[in-house]
Amino acid sequence: MLDKIDIQILQEIAVRAGKAILEIYEQPFEIETKADKSPLTAADKASNDIIIAGLEKHYASIPIISEENKQLDYDTRKNWEYCWMVDPLDGTKEFIKKNGEFTVNIALIHKNESVLGVVYVPVKDTLYYAIKGQGAFKISNGGSPEKIHAKAAKAGEIVRIFASRSHLNADTQAFIDQCKEKFADVELVAAGSSLKFCLLAEGIAHIYPRFAPTMEWDTAAAHIVATESGASVTIPENGEALNYNKENLLNPYFLVQV
Repeated sequence: MLDKIDIQILQEIAVRAGKAILEIYEQPFEIETKADKSPLTAADKASNDIIIAGLEKHYASIPIISEENKQLDYDTRKNWEYCWMVDPLDGTKEFIKKNGEFTVNIALIHKNESVLGVVYVPVKDTLYYAIKGQGAFKISNGGSPEKIHAKAAKAGEIVRIFASRSHLNADTQAFIDQCKEKFADVELVAAGSSLKFCLLAEGIAHIYPRFAPTMEWDTAAAHIVATESGASVTIPENGEALNYNKENLLNPYFLVQV
């Protein structure tokens, strides 16, 4: 199946969705509140409509899990060999704050593993993508793909740790304090949404601890970008990788690093 997916088609879908988001971003917009108290805007809906239409047009046989779609029962989902995992606008809070740190995310899941991901940053016109076994890449302003590589944290160097603008909590602070004891110089780098995975994948920071709730669609696309860049995305308690299309679509806490 993976060899039948045209990554360029997915990139074009993500960019179209990103352009629709920017049209709304650049003018006044209303904010709704979903049942889980998270914010929702017309941009989330517009992006979702474009992505779903594009995926259904080109890959009608592959079911879709999207943040903005009604979720099917696990009894149905558990039998899927492949599915799409979509977050049409990851970082809605960042979108509302107008800091530009939001992304469009499309991932292909094989059984429980993310095997392909496209992450588009509309404000920067920057696209990250990865396919299992083929490496991770960055495209800036429609240019040529550039292969990217994550960097390991090393003693004696400045170690950069991502901390979410919206979700820094006591557990994360405790982890950061431990790193300060281990490394001589620790610098915190703030960023929103799945962008943190991608910036780590290109070596801008070394460690991303996420000790706060996320959903599978928040991480699936950027997960494969990170791992194909040389990083790991694991659960601290057991060292296992994040799994997808679980019965409960809530992620456990995780750690991204080389």
